[in-house]
Amino acid sequence: VSMESKNNVTEFILHGLTQDKTVAKVCFLLFLVFYATIILGNLLIIITIKTSEQLNSPMYFFLSYLSVVDISYSTVTAPKLIYDLLVEKKTISFVGCIAQLFAGHFFGCTEIFLLTVMAYDRCIAICKPLHYTSTVNKHVCGWLVAASWVGGFAHSVVQTLLATQLPFCGPNEIDHYFCDVHPLLKLACTDTYIIGVSVAANSGVISLSCFVVLVASYAVILVSLRTRSSEGRLKALYTCTSHITVVVLFFGPCIFIYMRPSTTFSADKMVSVFYTVVTPMLNPLIYSLRNEEVKNAMKKLWSRKVQRS
Repeated sequence: VSMESKNNVTEFILHGLTQDKTVAKVCFLLFLVFYATIILGNLLIIITIKTSEQLNSPMYFFLSYLSVVDISYSTVTAPKLIYDLLVEKKTISFVGCIAQLFAGHFFGCTEIFLLTVMAYDRCIAICKPLHYTSTVNKHVCGWLVAASWVGGFAHSVVQTLLATQLPFCGPNEIDHYFCDVHPLLKLACTDTYIIGVSVAANSGVISLSCFVVLVASYAVILVSLRTRSSEGRLKALYTCTSHITVVVLFFGPCIFIYMRPSTTFSADKMVSVFYTVVTPMLNPLIYSLRNEEVKNAMKKLWSRKVQRS
């Protein structure tokens, strides 16, 4: 209520993903399947890792938390997107908009930090295998995951505070399917240059710096593999390919959206779909289909359920 009293706007109208009713019906079915896949796929990963004695390494510990974040992150936008594809007027309250912005940046930034932590884990495992268990122990893993959550929260608080300082006196139409900083900056009835630079610096620097750390980690891995046998190189690269695929799918769109001034492009909605829906859906598929240990653990889990029934 206190936030709403600063503005003439009490709700926003979302343009949604598309204005075409036929396309909207197709998208409704498509994204409903996508969201169901995200929930079921990531839950399967979490259950498999938690119940399997074989999947007890730090890599799977981080993967289980990545799945938790993926479920949470997609839930911030996907249900609203799916519902809005069937309704004529797509509205969201001012408080709901700010809450969606906060949650989106919280889980999105946490995922960025988790992916960076997973690259560090792979780097230590491949480059210093003899010191791996002592360097990346349970205590360290817990602190790294906690730091990822705290970092995501701190980033989100900054973004939300910047957004709530903006006065909105109309119009109140957001050309997007969810509330984000750039579309809100476009609606603010004040000069947003300083805030826009602050938003780009906050989001962009985090995305770019983590991406640089990721690239550096894999560069170190590639250099260390030169002394390995061809079989050792293939095995190490195989374990990293899944993570690299996820990193490219997630970081590419994020850098495109946030590493720029406060402007909006027509392609923003399509690009945003990748990191809010597509990547959380592909993560469990990529990590399970390309990982023999995960597939074997899933088979054992399934066979135990069959025997019990």
